[in-house]
Amino acid sequence: MKHASELIKDFESEQYNELLTDIYVDEHLLAYQNGRYIAALQKFIKDFGDTEVSIFSAPGRSEVGGNHTDHQHGQVLAASINLDAIAIVAKTSDDKIQVISDGYDLITIDASDLSLVESEKETTTALIKGVAAGLKEHGHAVGGFKAYITSDVLIGAGLSSSAAFETIIGTILSGLYNNGSVSAIEIAIIGQYAENVYFGKPCGLMDQMASSVGNLVHIDFADPADPIVEKIDFDMAKSGYSLCITDTKGSHVDLTADYAAVPAEMCAVAEMLGKPVLNELSEQDIIDHMADIRTKLGDRYLLRALHYFEEVKRVEIQVASLTKGDMPAFLAAVKASGDSSFKYLQNVYTNKDIQAQNVSVALAVSDITLGSHGVSRVHGGGFAGTIQAFVENDTVETYRQAMDHVFGGGSCHVLKIRKYGGMQVL
Repeated sequence: MKHASELIKDFESEQYNELLTDIYVDEHLLAYQNGRYIAALQKFIKDFGDTEVSIFSAPGRSEVGGNHTDHQHGQVLAASINLDAIAIVAKTSDDKIQVISDGYDLITIDASDLSLVESEKETTTALIKGVAAGLKEHGHAVGGFKAYITSDVLIGAGLSSSAAFETIIGTILSGLYNNGSVSAIEIAIIGQYAENVYFGKPCGLMDQMASSVGNLVHIDFADPADPIVEKIDFDMAKSGYSLCITDTKGSHVDLTADYAAVPAEMCAVAEMLGKPVLNELSEQDIIDHMADIRTKLGDRYLLRALHYFEEVKRVEIQVASLTKGDMPAFLAAVKASGDSSFKYLQNVYTNKDIQAQNVSVALAVSDITLGSHGVSRVHGGGFAGTIQAFVENDTVETYRQAMDHVFGGGSCHVLKIRKYGGMQVL
C-alpha cells in the first residue's frame, strides 16, 4: 500500500494507463482520468493528510430494458458505464466513518451507532449509515475509515449516482474489513436496503445491481433475495452503434411522489388480485379483470400493469437478440420499450407541471434527427433527467450536436459499457 503522495507521482508518470484503459474502455480518456485521480488524491491529502490509501470505484448504470419492472420482481437488462464514483480511502483504528464528497462538507458517522434517524432521511448520511447497518445485519464487519469521494456520474440524470455511491461505500467496507469477501450481489441488496429504509426512497434493485455487478447484465428478480444474474457477451462498439445519454436538464425536485406512485399502483393491481407483486400474476389475469381494475383503481393503474407484462417480454427479446447478434431486432425492442413507457407507464413527464416536458422534447428531437439511423427512449425512472439512444456510429456527431443545441453544450454523452462493477482499483 502506498501513501497518497506516492500515488500522485505514479499517476503523473502515467504508470497506470493500462489499468485505466481496462476500466474505462477508452484510451481517449487517459489524460482526463489521470488528472481526475491526481486531483482526488490531492484533495484527500488536503483534508486528511498524506497517509497510506486504497482507491475504490463504482460505476453508474444505464438501463437498457425493463423500465420499472424490477420492483415487481420482473426482468431487466442493464449495463455499467464508464462514468463512476472514485474514493480515496484510509482505514482507521476507530469506529469513525468520515466522508467528504466532492463539493460537500465532512460527514462523520459512528459505526457503533447506526440507528435509523427520521430527520436524516434523504441525506448522504442516511445512505452511508444504511449501507453500514445493512452489512452489519448481514453478519459482516464494519469499522472506521476516512474517504474523499468524487463522481462524474451525472447527478439527477437517471444514471444512478446514488447507486454508485451506495456501491462504493459497500465495496470500501468489504475491502477494508471483510477481505473483499462480500459478493457484488449482496452489496447491491444492501444498497437497496439503505435507499429504501434509511434514505426513504422506494427504489427497486436494478440500479444497485448494475452498478455493483458490472458489464451488460440480464437480471431476473423473481426471487429478489437471490436474483439470477446473467452477463451478456456483446461488444457494442463492434455492432456499429454507440450508446448516447442526453441530460435534458429537467429538475427532479418534488418528483418523489411521482416515482413512488409507479410501484404503488402496480402493487395495488397485484394486491387486488390477491398477490403482492405483478410477477406472481399473468397478463391474462389482468386482461380478465380489466373492468374491475378500471372501476376500483383507475385506468392508469391498469395501463401501468399492462406495461409491466409487455416490458418483461421485451427484455427477453433484447437478450435473445444481443446473444444472436441481431441488432435490428434489439433496436426494435428498445424503441417499443420507449413507446410503452410514454403511452402506458406514463413516466416521461409529471402531470403536476405539464409545461416542463424536457424528456418529451428530447425524444422528439431524437426522432427527427436520427430517422432510421438509431432509436431513443426515456431512461431510468423517468419524469425528468435523461434519454438514451443507440446511434449509428456515423451519425453520432450529428446527433450530439443536435442534442447539445437544444439542451446546452455537453448535454449529450457518448458512453462505453464497462466490464467492472464496484471494485478496488489500487
